[in-house]
Amino acid sequence: MYDAAYIDYLIYFHCERDYFECHEVLEEHWKQDPPKERKKHWVGFIQIAVCAYHHRRGNFAGALKMISNAIHILENDSLNIKKLGLHNEELIKTLKKRKNEIVDHKPYYSFNLPIRDDKLMSLCLKRCSEKNLSWGVDSDLTDEFLLHKHTKRNRTDVINERLHQLKIRKNKS
Repeated sequence: MYDAAYIDYLIYFHCERDYFECHEVLEEHWKQDPPKERKKHWVGFIQIAVCAYHHRRGNFAGALKMISNAIHILENDSLNIKKLGLHNEELIKTLKKRKNEIVDHKPYYSFNLPIRDDKLMSLCLKRCSEKNLSWGVDSDLTDEFLLHKHTKRNRTDVINERLHQLKIRKNKS
């Protein structure tokens, strides 16, 4: 019923507070569709995660840009938000509140996306249990790797895959 990538996103968002991985997993999912068929709501959710990542690091300008874009996209896509098992109005209200806090340079704190579908919540809690994680825990603001993952992660696999894809494209031409 729900895409595995979306469930992964929710687990990263609510349990591990790994917003960088939220972005990665959902961007890969979004890119699976042909460019003209890509669903904008995925971009909105990616931008929520990127906003949280920037906000947690004190990058208020980056956070503001991302949350503004996310609100713009998601406000105009209530049907897909509901199909994703979320409370549309509550999500927009939460994002607007967060935007105001970012404008006021208030410090980051963890927040949850408003899930309305009990089946989705059950799926998420089951996955949490399988991974020995807890739902809704606060972000560990002392975890330097989590806070600065974009500079500290091992990119070997990404680089190797890009080189592999480049070889494939060259062989086709």
